[in-house]
Amino acid sequence: MSMPRLIAIASGKGGVGKTCLAIGLAQALAEAGGRVALVDGDLGLANVDVQLGLDPRHDLGDVLTGRCAMAAALLHHPSGFAVLPGRSGSTALATLDRAGAAELVALLRGLPMDWVLLDLGAGIGAAQRGLAAMADELVVVATEEPTSITDAYAVLKLHRRDAPGGQAGLLVNMAAQPARVHAALDAACRGFLGQGLTLLGAVRRDPRMPAAIRAQAPLLTRHPNTPAAEDLRRLAAQLQQARQAA
Repeated sequence: MSMPRLIAIASGKGGVGKTCLAIGLAQALAEAGGRVALVDGDLGLANVDVQLGLDPRHDLGDVLTGRCAMAAALLHHPSGFAVLPGRSGSTALATLDRAGAAELVALLRGLPMDWVLLDLGAGIGAAQRGLAAMADELVVVATEEPTSITDAYAVLKLHRRDAPGGQAGLLVNMAAQPARVHAALDAACRGFLGQGLTLLGAVRRDPRMPAAIRAQAPLLTRHPNTPAAEDLRRLAAQLQQARQAA
């Protein structure tokens, strides 16, 4: 059995809908037949379990401290993907060092999955950077807000430093004009980092997304035929095609 493809999902700032996109992408990949695990890698302010209405008995902290095996901490969501909850308020996890990050990544690569999506905490802390550098691919989420674009560039700049030659792409959320966001970041990456930036996709602004969050349900379950749901399925198909072509 081949190892799962590990995709880290990051953002420079909070409030860009990163966790919602991670949940939606996990479901879209599962709908397409993939075995998927969504890991809450926000090591200090975990909330995937809250957004999905889960009540976990074990979490990532238990796994890393040896209190339970990875398999015992995984929850299987009715939408078809597994969830490894994080632990909110843990300063020990928030300051995970490189050795701890490497241990976590090794455990994730041993999962019997096709895809492991690692939902990182927002920002450019050492723990986030270390996990992003060890992933197979980094997806940076940004919106059209200038502060989001600036912070996304900071994430990309540091990733180029941490993982020279690493694979990274842009996902624009709540998008009306995603090409403008990509053009700004691509120009900055070409001018200052010596390499352009791939636009992986865009997810349109959708009023049903906040409703799904309030209902603690994945968007594709509660509103399967909305524009945002279509965009998430399109992104999942692109990722699958890229993996098959590699």
